[in-house]
Amino acid sequence: MASPARIDTHQHLIPPTYRKLLDERGLTAGGWPTPDWDPQAAIAMMDRESIATGILSLSAPGVHLADDAQGRTLARQVNEYHAELVKGRPDRFGQFACIPLPDVDGAVAEAVHALDVLHADGVVLLSNAGGKYLGDPDYETLWAELDARSAVVFIHPTEPPIQMLKGLPSPLLDYPFDTTRTAIHMVANGVMSRRKRIRVILSHGGGFLPYAAYRFVGAAQFNPGTTPEGIMADMKRFYFDTALSSTPAALPSLLAFANPTHITFGSDFPFAPSSHQFNAALDAYPLDENQRYAINRGNAEKLFPRLAAS
Repeated sequence: MASPARIDTHQHLIPPTYRKLLDERGLTAGGWPTPDWDPQAAIAMMDRESIATGILSLSAPGVHLADDAQGRTLARQVNEYHAELVKGRPDRFGQFACIPLPDVDGAVAEAVHALDVLHADGVVLLSNAGGKYLGDPDYETLWAELDARSAVVFIHPTEPPIQMLKGLPSPLLDYPFDTTRTAIHMVANGVMSRRKRIRVILSHGGGFLPYAAYRFVGAAQFNPGTTPEGIMADMKRFYFDTALSSTPAALPSLLAFANPTHITFGSDFPFAPSSHQFNAALDAYPLDENQRYAINRGNAEKLFPRLAAS
């Protein structure tokens, strides 16, 4: 039975001006066609799928599409559009603000503006920016600012710096790999151990991190200052959404690995035309009522207290 009030931490927006820019430049999310989107369609979907609130984010390819100056301008435009959308319907929408990595100075400035001025619910980071992954030392000033604000950080995959295989667009095949790659990069480089106040949500059940977590502790052999126990502890600090991952094959691994308070519901609307099937699989999966409520809503309420049921 579906919760009447899910909080969706993996839902996207596509502002009209951003969509127009992508179309003009022939850009897509890793070869995946850009779907239609508008706020009314999002609310209609949420009503059908028992979703009270969607925390929206911009998906790949993000806002750094040309030079740093254009990336900063586009990030501000998208975030201000997004903030107005949330201001009009704070009950239905939330905001993961976008930032223009790999422009670190621009990203820090936009994150501070979004969190302190626009009062965004968190920020979204793509798994890599031009091939630079999120554990890179160059990003330390950004992590410091996010940690100072106890920010919620949503990591969404993007196209990795490898050749796409014909007939297999990146969102279909490569995205789970890139989420996993950046998460382990963050752990091996100490981001998760140094920045204890950030809460980081990994897309799509964490890629294959839960499935292969015990393999990844071997990174301690190659990263001085780390231990297998520390790597495992830092991997368990991540949160994981259920977008495209609530199947009888994926859920057992996720539930076996993740802290039970660290799993949130995700739809991946409007990029996932099969999201209803995944939602139905989650509803049909044998969970006790406390687990079901926690995934559908309770865990997200702790991340976003403004959405807590009164």
